[in-house]
Amino acid sequence: MAKNYVVFLPFLLFFFPLNAQVQTKSFTVKYITTPITVDGVLDEEIWQIAESAHTFQQYFPTDSVVANQKTVIKMLFDDKNLYLGLRMDSKGKDYVIPSLERDFRAGGNDNISLLFDTFNDGTNAFLFGINPLGVRREALITGGGSQGGFTTSWDVKWRGESKIYDTYYTAEMVIPLTSFKFREGETKWRFNSYRFDMQANERSTWIRIPQNQLIFNLAFMGDMVFEKPLGKSRTPLALIPYVNGFSGKDFETGECTNTAKFGGDAKVSIGNSMNLDITINPDFSQVEVDNFITNLTRFEIGLPERRQFFIDNNDLFGDFGGTRDANPFFSRRIGIAEDLDGNTIENAIIAGARLSGKLNNTLRLGFLNIQTEEDAANEIPSNNNMMLSLQQKVFSRSNVSFFFINRQTFDKPEFVEESEEYNRVVGLDYNLASEDNTWIGKFYGHKSFQPNDNEGNYSLGAFTAYNSRKYSALVDVVLIDEDFTSDLGFIPRKDIFKVAGSVSRFFWPLDKKINNHGFELFSVYTWRPGLDLQNTDHDINFSWGAEFNSLAELEIGYSNQFIFLTDEFEPTGKDDAVPLPADQGYHFNLFRAEFRSDRRKVFSYSIEPTIGGFFNGDRYSLEVGTNLRLQPKFNIGLNVQYDHIGLPEPFSSADIWLVSPRIDVTFSKSIFWSTLVQYSNQRDNVGINSRLQWRFAPLSDLFIVYNDNYFVNTFMPRNRSINLKFTYWLNI
Repeated sequence: MAKNYVVFLPFLLFFFPLNAQVQTKSFTVKYITTPITVDGVLDEEIWQIAESAHTFQQYFPTDSVVANQKTVIKMLFDDKNLYLGLRMDSKGKDYVIPSLERDFRAGGNDNISLLFDTFNDGTNAFLFGINPLGVRREALITGGGSQGGFTTSWDVKWRGESKIYDTYYTAEMVIPLTSFKFREGETKWRFNSYRFDMQANERSTWIRIPQNQLIFNLAFMGDMVFEKPLGKSRTPLALIPYVNGFSGKDFETGECTNTAKFGGDAKVSIGNSMNLDITINPDFSQVEVDNFITNLTRFEIGLPERRQFFIDNNDLFGDFGGTRDANPFFSRRIGIAEDLDGNTIENAIIAGARLSGKLNNTLRLGFLNIQTEEDAANEIPSNNNMMLSLQQKVFSRSNVSFFFINRQTFDKPEFVEESEEYNRVVGLDYNLASEDNTWIGKFYGHKSFQPNDNEGNYSLGAFTAYNSRKYSALVDVVLIDEDFTSDLGFIPRKDIFKVAGSVSRFFWPLDKKINNHGFELFSVYTWRPGLDLQNTDHDINFSWGAEFNSLAELEIGYSNQFIFLTDEFEPTGKDDAVPLPADQGYHFNLFRAEFRSDRRKVFSYSIEPTIGGFFNGDRYSLEVGTNLRLQPKFNIGLNVQYDHIGLPEPFSSADIWLVSPRIDVTFSKSIFWSTLVQYSNQRDNVGINSRLQWRFAPLSDLFIVYNDNYFVNTFMPRNRSINLKFTYWLNI
């Protein structure tokens, strides 16, 4: 049944109407030879000849009128750079700017962002942003900007400054053309811009975007037309060496470690459209520490990739399959492994290379090859990890993608069983996106190969979603064979046939308080093919949510759940706890609510209580988040999560706490200090991560990172370390 559904559903889409985009706004980017001083002041006469993108449309609180606060964007270019001059009218100088740190979040502070679709495909774009104090950010947008493809970990060299006046602020930006990828001889890029004005409580865009779509959706863009064709990009070779000194102690074993490590990355541009990234002996000690998560489920939770080497064009590697159920490539599998006790440890990367980008205007290539180091003490072999992907654009914004993954043991050490010598996965995905993004979808078929195990081993999926102003709906079907294996993937469970669906109705009242509200019915049913299609899970959710014009949000919901345990499960994490028995079903109900306050305020908060059943007992949870902004230097946050699990005898009950205070201090635009403390009695750990960063030159940093971990009950130390890392970005 599932196979027939996966094959048949894509053909149904051709009978659905795909509404065309009617936006036609454009402007000309004139060619200049006069240099421009980047000081945020638009006093050069050359700006007078520049055409502009203006007459922004309101996105919030409504999407049907012209923005109240005017925004004007002017552009010029020469053989090396794209120049931007911006003016943003405002009610005054009372801007919301939480931090001076680069790559700020757009929500909750004043800023303007600019999106450049350089291949005119409506699928990928470069984003550059700036706020009234001249703090910059850049990001990569993938998947058409409709499925969460927004990555701020990407870094590139460019300049920008701002200047504040009584009723407006201005900005100048100079972005080297080498920061973009584009086709030589191109005369037009698709362009849009969005602005957050916290004083007027207004969000606006150059090209009108309906509020039911994300504000960075690439289906809605105008044109920036270059006065003369763009030439060949002369991207320099970038070398990024590092030196890292480490000193640490494991108090459980008494072992002390003092090491010096060096390595680096290289970035090579191949033509105007391809990137070659090379890394040798990489070190990720400066990467922000993962947040602890209280996991009350039976399955692994995927955490986001934060390592810079894996970021550029990451959609060519990580966007296959279903991200929740069957993602065949999950980059965090590389460089991270488990020791003999099941603890997560680092598995050093010896070297690696990534080739990614456009082969032509419609075909993209991704190739990755990384070699990891052997750790014989923990029976971790040296592995070669390879992935090849091709993505062909079809129709206006859709694509067909192919991939091949190979994880191969190197040297075949004695502790590796024959069945684990290699793992290979091949697959084909079709990603649907209509021209106006009313319809999106994904349809895929993947197959894995292991030694002496080539029958079956499939993963199939079909997802379709409809999104309009008043209604939205989705259907998601997943079938994963019990023998399907992807060692480099994220697959929380196998041997499942899952069907999920939702229907939503939205209302847009002409009310001064409520901007929009709506109801959603969402359900998930899971069957086990290996157990004669026994229904093992269902989750039926009904919720109502509202977004207020004050930017506060409220949501309440009810969930009816059924879980049939096929294996024993102990949810509290206690060492001596009696697990819930297998081969037994549990019905229970949960009620939840969530309120998030206005983030423009100096003090903001969120609160999320949950109460109801939990297997054969009860659960009460409360999650609270607070944030105090003493702008632009200090941000102080505190997240508290409390879960009470009450199970009848002989099973265990537990009070699970996760407390995470955080302080961020930005001394200037180049010196940042952040400290995160995480207390988890479920993990029996108090962790302290403190990181000082000095950006002494563009994309060049000095990091001092201090880590300390203690046992909860005794507060005795577990391990402690300090890193001193120096990295320098050198263009040749």
